Amino acid sequence: MFTREEIEYSIHQALIGVHQDAMNAAKRAHDTATSSESVAENKYDTFGLEASYLAHGQSVRVAQCQTDITAFEQLFSLLKHRALNESDSDIPLQIALGHLVELVDEQDIVSLLFMGPNAGGLKIDFAKCNFMLITPQSPIGEKLMSREVGDEVSINVAGKRHHYEIVGIY
Repeated sequence: MFTREEIEYSIHQALIGVHQDAMNAAKRAHDTATSSESVAENKYDTFGLEASYLAHGQSVRVAQCQTDITAFEQLFSLLKHRALNESDSDIPLQIALGHLVELVDEQDIVSLLFMGPNAGGLKIDFAKCNFMLITPQSPIGEKLMSREVGDEVSINVAGKRHHYEIVGIY
C-alpha cells in the first residue's frame, strides 16, 4: 500500500502549501492596507479600515498554519519515537492520533481519514488516492477514537445519517 513516511511527507507538503498560500494572501492584504489608495478620502470611506482588518485576519491565518505544521511535526516525532520503543503486540489496534483510517460506507465507497492534531478538513492528494485530515474533536473523529477494525460508526452529515465500517487502521 504505502509507507508511514510517504503519508507524513504528503501531509507536511500539503501543510507547507497551505502556509505559503496564507503568507501570499497576507502579503497582498498588507500591501492593499498600506497603499496610498487606501487612505480615507472622507469619514465615510472605510476601504482602508476594511483592508487593515483583512490584513490582520490573514496574519492570524499564517500563525495558525505555522501552529498546524508544528503540531504535526511534534506528532510525527512522537510516532517515530514510539515505533522504535514498541514491539509487535497481539492487542487489536485502536484508532488514535497518527492513524490513517480506512472506512467503507453502505454503497461500498471507501474513504481514508488521517487522525491528526490540527488542520481538520484539509484534503491531501497522495499517490493514487486522497485522504482527509480529521481531528479527535470533529464529529467523525469523536466517533472513531479508540475504535477497532470491524467496528461500525454512524454520523449525521448535512442532516443525513451515514453508516461506516472500519476496514483498516494504518
